[in-house]
Amino acid sequence: MKANERHSDKKTLSFGLALLPIVMMLGLLIVGYGVMGLRIEPLLLCSAAIAAGLAWWQGYSWDDVITSIVAKLAKAMPVIMILICVGGLISTWMFSGTIPYMVYWGLKLISPQYILIAAFFLTSVVSVCTGTSWGSAGTVGVALMGVAAGLDVPLAAAAGAVVSGAYFGDKISPLSDSTNFAAIVADTTLFEHIQHLMYTTIPSFILATIVYLVAGHSSMMGEVATPQRVTDIISALDGLYNFNIVLILPPIIVLWGAISKKPVIPLMLIACVLAIILGILLQGLSLKQGLDAFMDGFNISMFPQGTDGIIADVPRLLNRGGLFSMMSTILLVFCAFSFAGALTLTGALTIIINRLLTVIHSVGQLIAATIGTTILVTAATSDGKLALLVPAELYQDAYRRMGLDTKNLSRTIEDAGTVIEPLIPWTAAGVYMASTLGVSTLDFLPWAVQCYSAIFFALIYGFTGFGIAKAPVLATAPVESSEQGVAR
Repeated sequence: MKANERHSDKKTLSFGLALLPIVMMLGLLIVGYGVMGLRIEPLLLCSAAIAAGLAWWQGYSWDDVITSIVAKLAKAMPVIMILICVGGLISTWMFSGTIPYMVYWGLKLISPQYILIAAFFLTSVVSVCTGTSWGSAGTVGVALMGVAAGLDVPLAAAAGAVVSGAYFGDKISPLSDSTNFAAIVADTTLFEHIQHLMYTTIPSFILATIVYLVAGHSSMMGEVATPQRVTDIISALDGLYNFNIVLILPPIIVLWGAISKKPVIPLMLIACVLAIILGILLQGLSLKQGLDAFMDGFNISMFPQGTDGIIADVPRLLNRGGLFSMMSTILLVFCAFSFAGALTLTGALTIIINRLLTVIHSVGQLIAATIGTTILVTAATSDGKLALLVPAELYQDAYRRMGLDTKNLSRTIEDAGTVIEPLIPWTAAGVYMASTLGVSTLDFLPWAVQCYSAIFFALIYGFTGFGIAKAPVLATAPVESSEQGVAR
């Protein structure tokens, strides 16, 4: 009762005032980040200050604002810890040779006759194993573009296949920060989110595979040997590491844990420890180097032979990871949730949702509204994480009110945010992919089938009801049991 009384004496926002903090945030990000190139974290803090000022105008105290922000961050802490562990996992798998072993065999098995499908599959495997689309495209993707050039394959098609594969892993890998972030902001668990993503991701994957197979058997494909660049990468990896089949044990442990729903953080730490042991036993590296890699990231200079005679693509592939590598992502989470916490206290989202719900009358309309909002925020802010945060905060209660599980929301914002970002030319991801692969965004867009096709499946599911999860029904104790307990 006291809490209700405390909130009842606060000023109620009009629809215009409820929109104010969101409009101001978008304006700050479009002008500050998109036009002036300012850092995104202080812009988010400014947005949080605006929302906090609105809460103060309503009659809330500073303690109320802080309590709301802390409550938001408290819910996110388990997955923030997972994000930190992801950095250690990537670096220790580089240390052991686990990821290089997968890349090594992937490159060796490339057949010129199936270059597009090979590019798609190989970048998919690397991005799933590493959780990074940029790393996958910037290393193996670059090498595959060299293969495509040597085979006289249209570079737009090859680039589209590389981007599709790179973002396949970025979307579903438990190591991906965007995958973890989507689960956080939509208030669902990581593995429930990944499992639900399969409804749209697997059909998109199959469709992309068919397109690349058909294109690969057309007259546009050449018949020449693998270029020297790929051979050089294979030779460099073979010279640096002692490859052995046991190197696949760490990812097997993680996959087994994901399937059997074991606790994620202990599982990741076990995989890290195993990878360090494998690095010591198989690669001849030291325990100190393993712990340094775990904290600061792996570096090729840890090998006694160094980087002499190794082409630049190999260090770009290997030098990554570490717990500290995730700190910038964690800082963004803190700044974003400062805004979200203050905004939640004002009740602005409830007012906006109530207005939207007068227009949205079906699950299909809700899914379509989520998709449209996510793409709009992605294009307006050029930031993939904000494109996940804003619609998640905006529509979360709407999904609950319609009796839907929030994993529908996390899936939809990833379908319309994470994998659409590289297809918008002015976003950071779009610029990176175009400059790295040497093909303009609009040229490779039609070939990035995996990225955009999930939107169509999401809309179909929304209007048909297929693949839409209902909210779990909370179990209540039977009356008889309570009475028996009292009698005892």
